[in-house]
Amino acid sequence: MNLYSFPFRKCDPKGCGHYGAPRGGRVHRGVDLACEGKTPVGSPVRGKVTKVGWPYVGNFDIRYVQVTCETYRYRVFYVSPTVAVGDMVELGDIIGASQSLKHLYPGITDHVHLEVKDQEHNFIDPTPLILAMKSLGA
Repeated sequence: MNLYSFPFRKCDPKGCGHYGAPRGGRVHRGVDLACEGKTPVGSPVRGKVTKVGWPYVGNFDIRYVQVTCETYRYRVFYVSPTVAVGDMVELGDIIGASQSLKHLYPGITDHVHLEVKDQEHNFIDPTPLILAMKSLGA
């Protein structure tokens, strides 16, 4: 399923999903897109899978997939990967299935987290990209 077809995660008892939302002394550097666990997740961009990792130290169940194109690095968190480092993907190609977070954070809305960095490793607000892709029906 296309990542850009998922609705934005609204606020729930565990926080809000928009870029810049407060996160206990820091700010949210991505955008959360609501989806049920085990939902197929498509690549946000055409590029190369450059990393498959674990966002939480000591937790080897929760994963992310990083896809890099010429100008940006996209990380999609809370995805059980079906791709490997070195794979080339097209926009919308399935990169994995979403993972439920409810066992870690009771009351949270299940979602995937999308963050984007430029070549200088600066975080970029992905909201305009998501809105543009939604308007195109991508």
